[in-house]
Amino acid sequence: MSFLLGIQFARPGLLYLLLIIIPLIAFYIWRRKDYYSSIQVSSIDPVVSVKKSYKEILRHILFSLRMIVIILMILALARPQTIDRQKNINMLGIDIVLSLDVSSSMLARDFKPDRLEAAKDLAVEFIAGRPNDRMGVVVFSSESFTQCPLTTDHAVLTNLITKIQSGIIEDGTAIGVGLANAVNRLKDSEAISKVIILLTDGVNNSGVIDPATASDLAKKFNIRVYTIGVGSKGEAPYPVIDFWGRTVYQNMPVEIDEATLQHISKNTGGKYFRATNNSKLRQIYSEIDKLEKSKIDVKEYNRHEEAFMPLIWLALTIIFADIIVSFTIMRSIP
Repeated sequence: MSFLLGIQFARPGLLYLLLIIIPLIAFYIWRRKDYYSSIQVSSIDPVVSVKKSYKEILRHILFSLRMIVIILMILALARPQTIDRQKNINMLGIDIVLSLDVSSSMLARDFKPDRLEAAKDLAVEFIAGRPNDRMGVVVFSSESFTQCPLTTDHAVLTNLITKIQSGIIEDGTAIGVGLANAVNRLKDSEAISKVIILLTDGVNNSGVIDPATASDLAKKFNIRVYTIGVGSKGEAPYPVIDFWGRTVYQNMPVEIDEATLQHISKNTGGKYFRATNNSKLRQIYSEIDKLEKSKIDVKEYNRHEEAFMPLIWLALTIIFADIIVSFTIMRSIP
């Protein structure tokens, strides 16, 4: 019966009363012996072809229906209840802004194919793994601008990241301005956690905002900053313009202002990382992903509704039919 699917019983202990059906059936079978007399005959050929009357078959049907009535009444006493379960799931996401250095030094080829392309590719992977967060991107060189404001449309965000190129801003490394721009994008956010991931490969050498001042702004607005210094140890092949105006690569010392990046992260409750190759940068993004997990608040509501009335009505219907048949068709049968 479909209405018995997906229910629970308020008094499941009463279901043991169903065991009474077994002795009742056994007693009925044993009692059937008293309805027939035994006689001795020389042959049973004259009676083997005699079929049972419909009233005899009806007697067994009535007994089966009475057993069903008992089963239905026991089930009703056990109080079956339907359960309406509802879950209220509240995804408490995190607002994250990536602040990406796009100065010419980001074209150095100690990463494959270069620092900027590696940073973009791994940023896209990072975004894909955080579907519940709002994310945005700012870029900086000597100045800074917003490539994409905070959004949950990660397809648009990913598309805009792939279009980032070095040279779109005058060359330089304005770490303070890049950080301040990212802070401006997050300061009015009401997210439970606000995070900036600042990636650079150089030393602050331009911009009107000092990195320390920008980190104080981030701290004021409860924004955690993870800083990433990108570049191998020692020297790396940097792009330079030769005498004929061609871009060639020349090994030059890698200079990253790690002290400044460490101060920014420590001041805001974040963490500083050093990425020396593609694999290390991927590990850093993975670690940040683990450190900044979105929270899921799940509340479950259960509502119970009594479901015994259909059982009672069915039992009463069978009893009523039993009474009619017993006092009409079966009246002449002992």
